[in-house]
Amino acid sequence: MATLQEEISLPDSDGPVAAVSAWWDPGDTGRAAILLAHGAGADCLSPFMLAISRALVTQGLGVLRFRYAYSERMAREERRMPPDRTPRLEKVHELALERLALLAPNRPLVLGGKSLGSRMGSHLAAKGADVRALFHLGFPLHPVKKPGVERAQHFRAIPQPALFLQGTRDPLCELELLRGALDNHGGPVSLTLIEGAGHDFKLRKRDPAYRTEEETLEFLASTIDKWIATTLGA
Repeated sequence: MATLQEEISLPDSDGPVAAVSAWWDPGDTGRAAILLAHGAGADCLSPFMLAISRALVTQGLGVLRFRYAYSERMAREERRMPPDRTPRLEKVHELALERLALLAPNRPLVLGGKSLGSRMGSHLAAKGADVRALFHLGFPLHPVKKPGVERAQHFRAIPQPALFLQGTRDPLCELELLRGALDNHGGPVSLTLIEGAGHDFKLRKRDPAYRTEEETLEFLASTIDKWIATTLGA
């Protein structure tokens, strides 16, 4: 199994930067390849994204991580800034998916993401992206203290199977609202709950179901790996 990480550049001539950075771990060529998108507040080099990527690659899955244009600017200019608007986020996501298709020909492609990245992946799937499945690490169903399902209106247009991994204390996703939204999902869905976890999947030590961060990451990666193997046979 190949484990050498390759840093690559994705040209983005229409955006605020000429190119965005990405990192490719090929894994085992006989398994699926994942496009893993980061959340709004931390890019693809954050401890969480690095750990979940490494755990998935260890299972043999290929993983391509990439920065959105705003996060590329943040890294270069060393300052905080808000996420780009949805069309720009989707454009960069599409560029990354096109590159993954070239890097992993003849392999099943899977869209995966944390929070914002998972939401943008679902947009691509609803618009007809050529992928076999998608998974969501903390889907941001609504803003904090503003419950609603507007961000799930496109679910019915997604034909692929989807895995949702959600913390039960996630302030961005009321579970009853999510369950109702999943009833309208176009493809088959699986929902895995991490009891006591917040949006960052961290648990409080006083929780009966307490796990360390390492144990939680191992559980998330194992769940994703088994789901992909069962769902796609790859």
